[in-house]
Amino acid sequence: MRSISELFNLSGRNALITGGSGHLGSTIGLALAECGAKVGLLDKVDSGLINKRFSNISPENYQKIKMDLSDKQEVSRISEIVQDNLGSLDILVNCAAMVGTDELKGWLDPVESQSEEVWRDALEINLTVPFIITKKLIPILKDATNPSVINIGSIYGVLGPDWSLYNSGDIKGTPAAYAASKGGLIQLTRWLATSLAPGVRVNAIVPGGVERDTPVRFKQEYEKRTPLKRLAKEEDVKGVSVFLASDASSYITGQCIMVDGGWSVW
Repeated sequence: MRSISELFNLSGRNALITGGSGHLGSTIGLALAECGAKVGLLDKVDSGLINKRFSNISPENYQKIKMDLSDKQEVSRISEIVQDNLGSLDILVNCAAMVGTDELKGWLDPVESQSEEVWRDALEINLTVPFIITKKLIPILKDATNPSVINIGSIYGVLGPDWSLYNSGDIKGTPAAYAASKGGLIQLTRWLATSLAPGVRVNAIVPGGVERDTPVRFKQEYEKRTPLKRLAKEEDVKGVSVFLASDASSYITGQCIMVDGGWSVW
């Protein structure tokens, strides 16, 4: 029987994180690197978070990969990109997404004014691209030992929004396309888990609200509705990410783990 440190050890494994320069993507990448994995942080822009967060990580353990996931030709080359940058792949984290804070015309408007074009774009990036990337990387993943796919969902892909949280106007809310696409990604997780078993495990992390300069009134109302009485910190996804990526979760697939402070219990 292996020790707990051996089960969580990711040394010698390669991971690809889409949206790797974002808040959650870079946090997950850092967690995997801290446990020994070499991580490829794929994104269309460099937010600066990677340099800041990976300052104590050996340059040999992480690599920035520039790629625009809205470019269908680039997405179609994902296997080649992975092989060129990482060589092999053990862990895939589908984290890139259009999110509620994106400033897009017709994105955060009342539902009757939400843009159909932006809806289609969101479903493409948030749901179709993870499907395509996973599909194209299956042959590479199947060559790995205990490979793991981790999809990043959202509490609003599971539950409807409580609009009373947004009455103050400090935060506008979540677009319909975001909720629908994240809900689809969670169901895709279950579908892929049974379809790729026993060779590849597929699970999802479903975060609740994460605190980042959150307006005081919104924060107070959110905390009232959460058993643990706080918003998530970015580091709250680190442990579950390593768990699902590692051999510590070898007998777990098709699960969507809520990291929401208990919000979904009520």
